[in-house]
Amino acid sequence: MSGRVGGLSPKQTESLGKFRNSIQDILPCLPAQDDHYLLRWLRARSFNLQKAEAMIRKHLEFRKQMKADTLTKEWDPPEVLIRYFAGGMCGYDKEGSPIWYDVIGPLDPKGLMYSVSKQDFLKTKIRDCERLREECVKQSVAHSTNIEAIIMIYDCENLGLKHLWKPAVELYGEVLTMFEDNYPEGLKKLFVIKAPMIFPVAYNLIKHFLSEDTRNKIQVLGGNWKEILLQNIDAAELPVYYGGTLTDPDGNPKCTCKINYGGDVPKTYYIRDSIKQQYESTVTVNRGSSLQLEYELLFPGCVLRWQFMTESADVGFGVFMKTKSGERQKAGDMVEVVPNQRYNSHLVPEDGSLTCREPGVYVLRFDNTYSFIHSKRISYSVEVLLPDQGSEAHMNGLGDRTPQDPSLGHKQ
Repeated sequence: MSGRVGGLSPKQTESLGKFRNSIQDILPCLPAQDDHYLLRWLRARSFNLQKAEAMIRKHLEFRKQMKADTLTKEWDPPEVLIRYFAGGMCGYDKEGSPIWYDVIGPLDPKGLMYSVSKQDFLKTKIRDCERLREECVKQSVAHSTNIEAIIMIYDCENLGLKHLWKPAVELYGEVLTMFEDNYPEGLKKLFVIKAPMIFPVAYNLIKHFLSEDTRNKIQVLGGNWKEILLQNIDAAELPVYYGGTLTDPDGNPKCTCKINYGGDVPKTYYIRDSIKQQYESTVTVNRGSSLQLEYELLFPGCVLRWQFMTESADVGFGVFMKTKSGERQKAGDMVEVVPNQRYNSHLVPEDGSLTCREPGVYVLRFDNTYSFIHSKRISYSVEVLLPDQGSEAHMNGLGDRTPQDPSLGHKQ
């Protein structure tokens, strides 16, 4: 059975009645009280009454804390988010479900996080979710049927390493958790279009925030993405830029009056110059010496990501690839991948990443050989980001074949 109105088993019907009775005290405070709405919470917890009740009661506290009932009418995001936070609602699918676009490429995550508080960012996403929920209600009335879920289109053109910045990924994870916990069964389908080769790495970073049901609704489309979108969306509801016939009133094919395409955030909006980070290790590099961190990658397409800061002076840093396994090599005997240079990481914490196109042993080298007086105390974190095998297989046309598991090692 579907677990939806008209498709309930006798046991599910009984569970719905018990669930309604158990939350009688909070029903008037919820945004909806019909069976369609209550069944969303039951399906999200596989009809486990205790878990569904705990979930919906926690959601009510969330609504009160975030003032979700009035957020769309009484609060506007900071100007920088209005101008530079990419995405927007535009059009409806063939069944009347609203369509939301996330335009990833032009998004400037570091610029946005330097310019607004985490609270304002989360409130903006909650406001978007509430707008979409309200739109579903309007569409349900207009179509005389229950519409409770949205279509999402993720435009991943120019998705790059800047989007894998650790604080941004962590914040996005909070957004996904918020969506899963408070808007269950709100996603109908998610189409990923124009995904670059780095997409499997990005997806692997965030997939653990998603429920299995949500992951099953994600479709990574290939070169025929316009054709597939038009199978689900009438051309008149799809912007010309995405293969349809819809334009702005002035003829703009991107429909920029509804979809924001973001861009680099001007530094005039910045309210901070760094994000506080927790580092995994702290070491001292003696004067006239260096520290080498080795990572052996047996599978191409992995990403090395690092963050570091020094306490009182600059330090050199570069990434190399060893030409011989086993023994320690000098910098001059290795292949320089990220050029060695000095960073003022005592003033501004440094972060970076590298897509490792070839298997091999990569060396992250902190260089203090130029200093004959001062030792350098360095706090750092290093991660190896692995591609999601399912996404990678899909993008490379591998079907059910599973790529070899990447293995890695680390030593100093």
